[in-house]
Amino acid sequence: MSDIDLNNNPPPELRPYHVLVTGFGPFSRYSVNPSWLAVKPLHDTVLKVDIPLEPVLPVDQPPADSGASLSATREVRITAIQIPVTYEAVLSIVPGLHARPPVLPPSSEPFLPTPLPPPEGYDLFFHVGVIGRGSLRMERVGHKFGYNMKDAVGSLAPIVRISRDEGNQPSDAQRMEVLRLRDYNVESLVEGNELPKRGFGRGYESFAEEIYTDVDVEKLVNHLKTCGFDQIYTSMDAGHYLCDFLYYCSLAENKRSTKNDKSVPASQVIFLHCPPVNLPLSTEEVTEAIRKSIMWLCRTLTH
Repeated sequence: MSDIDLNNNPPPELRPYHVLVTGFGPFSRYSVNPSWLAVKPLHDTVLKVDIPLEPVLPVDQPPADSGASLSATREVRITAIQIPVTYEAVLSIVPGLHARPPVLPPSSEPFLPTPLPPPEGYDLFFHVGVIGRGSLRMERVGHKFGYNMKDAVGSLAPIVRISRDEGNQPSDAQRMEVLRLRDYNVESLVEGNELPKRGFGRGYESFAEEIYTDVDVEKLVNHLKTCGFDQIYTSMDAGHYLCDFLYYCSLAENKRSTKNDKSVPASQVIFLHCPPVNLPLSTEEVTEAIRKSIMWLCRTLTH
């Protein structure tokens, strides 16, 4: 919460928040990814949110009990980019997004220029990916290992190590994801009963096997339900495919950037899974859910 001086001084000028929204590129049967369709309309837009202000009273003045609330308007500037559905693209692009100043990839569309990134970095990273038909899913956690499905160009995630003792067989959730993707296969078993361990290795040794977002996902989902989005729930399994891979990478790089520069406030990172278009939600409904989420999250930021 920001402060306001009641000694006849104007309210403080609030710096804008900068939000980076990502969607994915084409893959499988999606010539245009539904996640990109949902985030693209937000590109280079500006939202305005009301931020509550805490009065700063003179030392000899008792606090008033007028019940009046004070607020100021803050701009929220949104940039949207597209991430290819490959492990290599995630590993080459996502670390640069968290740099200060950020490094953005070239625009995926010639008529969609990318504005210069803020030198101080982004305050919020809002990632979106497609999942099967049904509800929106707000993800709580990204996973370090378990990526045994081929990406959009037929490549696999890096091998971390092979260990028979760890039983790296595909989980039920992974097998369901394979069925959803239909023409995407889990790689062949090693010696008939074991998968290579794939995921994040070199450079990510110090990070936990699961990284949770700092966002209060339960409160965010409840807020969206009050806004009329009934078909949404929280999730602990982002799928162990490119969505999960990107989410873990972004969460890890956010922690890395904060550790390297403690003078910079930590950013927030969140991932939303959306259904294919009109199964059952329209693109416009998903876009509005993202917009409402960003506004709520920016009201809760404390820097």
